[in-house]
Amino acid sequence: MPQNQFQRMMFALLTVIITVQAYVFYSLYVINGETFMALTGETGVIKAISAMGGVSMFGHALPIWAIVLIEFCCAYLLENIIGSPLSFKLACRVFDPKETHPVLFETAIICATVGIMCPAMSFLAAFMYYPYHHGFNFFTLLANWMKLVCFNFPFAFFTQLFFIQPLVRTLFKLIFVRSGKHKGSSEQMSAA
Repeated sequence: MPQNQFQRMMFALLTVIITVQAYVFYSLYVINGETFMALTGETGVIKAISAMGGVSMFGHALPIWAIVLIEFCCAYLLENIIGSPLSFKLACRVFDPKETHPVLFETAIICATVGIMCPAMSFLAAFMYYPYHHGFNFFTLLANWMKLVCFNFPFAFFTQLFFIQPLVRTLFKLIFVRSGKHKGSSEQMSAA
């Protein structure tokens, strides 16, 4: 898997690109879709969001593309600064990477990453999507955070473990093995 800082950042980029799309879809359609449609009387989630003028973030209605962009930036920074380094350290505390089967060690890293990133991103979401028009209350923020963790953790765990990370690892291997093979074949040609 990633061997240097550039590869780690590319791995995180692939992960966050897929993950943010999945979470925005999950949040808007699965968790809040029926509420949006009931509030507006529309028959579709996109129509309901359009009728509302966008999704409320920081107390203002923003279009979906802005939501995705803001969440992408937050998730990418958090993944690179805290998620990846800390999840690797946590996995190493439980398993020795040299003696543990790679699949088991990668699974430990995925579980640790979900355990770190889900509460962290849920807290950011609780803050970003807080109903500021009602005034601010710290206990409401904590309640919203716990609610989001309860909604997001099962989704995060199962999608990361069984769908997103296997896909990202496959894409990563395709991208970096091909570039490694091309480099090796050009070195062989120059040696001949």
